[in-house]
Order: sequence, then C-alpha cells, then structure tokens
Amino acid sequence: MNDSGLRTDVLVLGTGIAGCSAALTAADAGLQVTLVTAADDLQSGNTPLAQGGIVYEAPGGDPRDLDRDILTAGWKQNHVKAVRYLSRRGPQVVRELLIERLQVPFERTGDGFALAREGGHSVPRILFCADHTGRNIIEALRRAVLDHPGIQLLTGSTAVDLLTTHHHSRQLDFTYSLTNHCVGAYLFEQATGRVRTVLADHTVLATGGIGQIYLHTTNTTGSIGSGLAMAQRAGARIMGAEYVQFHPTALYAKRRGGRRFLVSEAVRGEGAQLVNSKGEAFMARHDSRGDLAPRDIVTRAIMEELLTSGEDFVFLDTTKLEQDPAERFPTIYQACKEIGVDMRTDPVPVVPAAHYFCGGVLVDNYARTTLERLYAAGECSCTGVHGANRLASTSLLEGLLWGVSAGEDIVKRRNRQSRLSRKLCDSIPDWESPGDIHNEDPALIAQDWATIRNTMWNYVGISRSTDRLHRAFSDIRDLSKNLHDFYKKTPISSPLIGLFHGCQCAYMVTVAALRNKDSKGCHHRV
Repeated sequence: MNDSGLRTDVLVLGTGIAGCSAALTAADAGLQVTLVTAADDLQSGNTPLAQGGIVYEAPGGDPRDLDRDILTAGWKQNHVKAVRYLSRRGPQVVRELLIERLQVPFERTGDGFALAREGGHSVPRILFCADHTGRNIIEALRRAVLDHPGIQLLTGSTAVDLLTTHHHSRQLDFTYSLTNHCVGAYLFEQATGRVRTVLADHTVLATGGIGQIYLHTTNTTGSIGSGLAMAQRAGARIMGAEYVQFHPTALYAKRRGGRRFLVSEAVRGEGAQLVNSKGEAFMARHDSRGDLAPRDIVTRAIMEELLTSGEDFVFLDTTKLEQDPAERFPTIYQACKEIGVDMRTDPVPVVPAAHYFCGGVLVDNYARTTLERLYAAGECSCTGVHGANRLASTSLLEGLLWGVSAGEDIVKRRNRQSRLSRKLCDSIPDWESPGDIHNEDPALIAQDWATIRNTMWNYVGISRSTDRLHRAFSDIRDLSKNLHDFYKKTPISSPLIGLFHGCQCAYMVTVAALRNKDSKGCHHRV
C-alpha cells in the first residue's frame, strides 16, 4: 500500500441511516471509523427522501401484531427470526438513539407521540415528522457524525471494488486459506482521479438500493446497486434479488434529479383515495382493505386500471382529508403546487415507480454477511424482514437496527486476532489501471444506461413473464460482456464505475427472477 492508501478499524460505505448508525455505534466504543460517500455531503441518499415515518410501537400493542402485518405484506416469504428481531428490538433502538440521544422532533400529541397508520398496518404505530421524517433523521445523524472525533468522513469517493484475501492478496498463505476475508475497498477519488487502497479490519456495506436501473423510480441517482455488485464479485451470497417493490404513487410528470417525486403512502393512511379518470374509487374492487392494502396489491390494481382505460396515470383524491394537506404534508403539497395541483381542491396525478429493493446481500441479525469481516445494512442487504414485499415504514427501522447491530457486533468481536496483520496488509496491491486505450464516451454510457433502464422496466418490472425475462437475460448478458471488454481498456471514472455496477446489478435481478419458479414468486408479484 503506497502513501495514498489508508488504514482504518472500520470502513463504512454509505452515509444513509444504516451507514451513519453503524459508524456512530462503532466510534462510540473507541474504534476509528472511515465513513465514505460518493456525494459531496451526507444528505444525498434515499434516507432524506423518506416521507412517511419509522415504525415504532402502538400503545399497549403486542409485537406479534407487527410480526403478522410484516409477514402478510411479505407474502410469508420473510425470515421469521429477523421479523421478530425487528419488532422486539427495533423500538428500543429508536427510543435510545433517535428519541433520547439525537432528539429527532417526531410529532407529538398531548401526552405522547402522534402515531400514523399506513397501508398494510393493522394499527397506528408509525412515528413521523410531517412528511419529511427521513430528512429530520439524517440531519440529526449528520450532526452527530460530523461532531464525532472517531469518524473520518471521505466525500466524493466512489467505491470500485471490495478487497478480499482470495482475490487480491499476493501471499499464498492467504489465497490458499479456506476462508475468504474482506479487508477493505478500492476508492476512486473524483477530485484527483486516483484510486486509493483502503484497508480495514471490518467493512460495512450501506450503499442503498437499485431503483435507478429502472426507467421510472423514486430513488436518487446513486441508487444503482453498487453494494450488490461489489459483494457478488467478492463472493458474498445474494438473496431475494428478484423482489423489487414498486411504489404505487409517484407524482406524474415530475422528475427531480432523474427520479420521480414520491407521494407518501401516509397520504392514503390519512384517508386519501385512488380514483380513475372518471372519478371512481377502484381499490375496493381489487382488495377488501381498499386503499390501505399493501403496496404490491395497490400497484397492480393501478396498472390494471391503466391498461383498461388506456390512460397514463390515475388520481389520488386528497380533497376530503380531515387535516389540511399543506400542514400535514407540506413537502408533497409544495411539489404538487409546482405543477399546478392544489391538494386541497385538485386530485393528484400518480403512477407507480421502482421504489425499494427487498433483496440484497444476505445477512444475519448481527448484519454479518457470508464473507468474513464484511457486514451489510440497509437497503443493499437482505435481512429477510421484507420477504417478497416491504411493509410501509419498516425500511428506516431496518436500516437503523441493522446499522446499530453491525456496529455492536464489530465492537464485540474486536480483539487482537481481529486486526489485520502487517503481513496481510503488505500483501494487498494498490490499484492497477485496467487500460488507457480509450477515453470514456458520454454518448455510449448514456445509451447503455437507456438500454438497461428500458429493458428492466419493460421486461423485469411490474408485470413479468418467462418470455420477457428470457429477453431481458439475453439483452443484459450481451451488454454486460461488452462492458467487461470496454472496462478493461478504458481509464477508470465515476460514470464508468456506475455503469459497470448498474449493469451487473440488473443482470443479477434478471437471473434471480428467472430462477424463481414459485407461482407465488416474483413472476406475479412486485
């Protein structure tokens, strides 16, 4: 490792709720943490976009009620042990970290917290801050992270690959070992164009979701599945990659930074109804729970209505809400006003969009992956909590809980033997450029992204069939081969890294969908 390299106790890739909570937990115990983001600040990921809230607990409620709601929404494809861990320990972590330590300003009533109810929930149990809960949480985490002396923040750094003993070590002692260890990552510095070798005793993937591999998504531009791609290349097990959740209500004809603006499920939780172009409420025809049915059911119902009517969107009628939408949902209200829609008097045009990834890097309840020394938390991980479909407002809680759990487990396992040896560190080479024959061509990169997004939307999207999936497999496989060849002879850059990761992620999702032959699996579910 040359002078541009870095040695740290804990390397955390990603600065959303999962990454920040993991970093804080480890740093509180005295470990030196390096926290990495490809953006310029800590508020660029999906966490600040979370509008609805975070699952807490109903007064006098039974955790088993939350278990049942999660299992029902996930079509009982969930890992029950993980569901129980979330419902029992999750509220404790929310209370200790978010409420008591960080003092996130959740809405209150006279003698306690105001609790919302969303689709799929049998009772109100969701803490919220108007319609910008994620933003308030990440602002509180950001202050704590920036003030912590044990956390070094690296901005503008794009993760290229995870470092492992089997793939990178030049010492046969390590390559012959039966156990493969993750020992850090290569990071591309956007400002200098150099690649740094960062060695770490433990690495945490918290890189977020995959929504940007689809044509329509509510996700930020960085949500391209980088963590998934790097983990798979390193040898970690991936689980449930076919389970992509589409949010039923994204604002039609409005994009912000390459994404569609999300209209929170909490709006329906407060009484808004989905109606067609004739003004007819239609959800009762599709499910007895009506507008409070789980997201996958609502999404398919909307698509059926659109196929029948030939329209481009349906409407969310917010004109009869008991609370003033400008006060209860100020962010959504302003976004609608910008396109000439007043939620008080006008129905809101909405369409489905790729929203949340239920699969990911397989982890246990300690956030450990199948690759030694590698942890994963948040949307890039698969805890098993969500099964085939996520229950509303469980994502922030999952990210928080597994982020804290990763930090706690790293601290617990910290001993003399857990540190990387000098011999191992010296055996890891610095980055070698794969080639310098061609410069990247923005037109080629844009076209390749268009191919990925259109293919995934049309063939591996809301409605899937075997024929569509086979066509997607063929198209993405051919593109992947071409990209591998291009990658080997082109100087590295952030756009090229992103395209490479995004294509690999799309390929994994497509292959997983093809392999799922269960009639209750991804071929018929979003």
